[in-house]
Amino acid sequence: MRFNPKADISGGRVSDAGRGGGGGGGMRMPLPGGTRAGGGIGGILIIILFVVLTQCVGGGGGGTGIDPSSQGGTPAGIEQDSERYANCRTGADANEDADCARKAVLLSLEQYWGATLPEQASAELAPAQTITFSGGVNTGCGQATSQVGPFYCPADRQIYLDTTFFADVLEGQLGGQGGDFVEPYVLAHEYGHHIQNLMGTMGQVRTQQGADSDAVRLELQADCYAGMWTAHAEDSELITLDDGDIAEALDSAKAVGDDRIQQKSGQGVDPEGWTHGSSEQRMAWFTRGYKEGTLEACDTFSASSL
Repeated sequence: MRFNPKADISGGRVSDAGRGGGGGGGMRMPLPGGTRAGGGIGGILIIILFVVLTQCVGGGGGGTGIDPSSQGGTPAGIEQDSERYANCRTGADANEDADCARKAVLLSLEQYWGATLPEQASAELAPAQTITFSGGVNTGCGQATSQVGPFYCPADRQIYLDTTFFADVLEGQLGGQGGDFVEPYVLAHEYGHHIQNLMGTMGQVRTQQGADSDAVRLELQADCYAGMWTAHAEDSELITLDDGDIAEALDSAKAVGDDRIQQKSGQGVDPEGWTHGSSEQRMAWFTRGYKEGTLEACDTFSASSL
């Protein structure tokens, strides 16, 4: 992955919360098979989504639908251009610095969805902000620690990212191959959750576990949306991708499949405990979005089979 060195990336919406409090008071989530999350494993890619959503609405049991029009939210209140990203101005900076690359990717995601939502859904994009942190951070969904991993908080409509997740968890504990397109895939998936929140899709989530559950359909749709953006990025003036980048995205989708995580936990594969879909499903829906490029093609809730 390379960036156009002359591109202006100053508009990327990302800031840094630094090192915050966390510890035992944060959201510590169980992995499928009963293994406790530790060392950064978690986040919207791996943890049970409804736990995060009920943190936001203060509920438990029943449905987990959220009406975005009723969300006031409490933004983290962090200035957009924090010191960490202050020197990220051009694509040349993005080619030399991982923080600047993150800012460029988020700018691309905002530009893509800013054009795609009006065209395909007659809706306007309210851009999401991304907050990087270390240790812990306060969010509209409560206190989160680095154990949660990357996640989207629908209450404040922001993405939260502890950047140690990729080396410590995705590559280290889950055995992903890594690469410079792994983080863009994750960010695109999380931005997909923001699109779902804006479109009211999260309100369709009623069943939270099982191979055919609404939670799985929500996650596979976010993977499909990530594929949509990837196809756009490949042909954009800002980002240049190659076959290796696509392979890295597919490998990451494979690494965070529920069956793969269950196998890593040593508890055996149990589809009744799935919340995000199998490795095969995640790769298939990413590929579908990449090849077909439409919101309609990514309608997992209408799909007869996943």
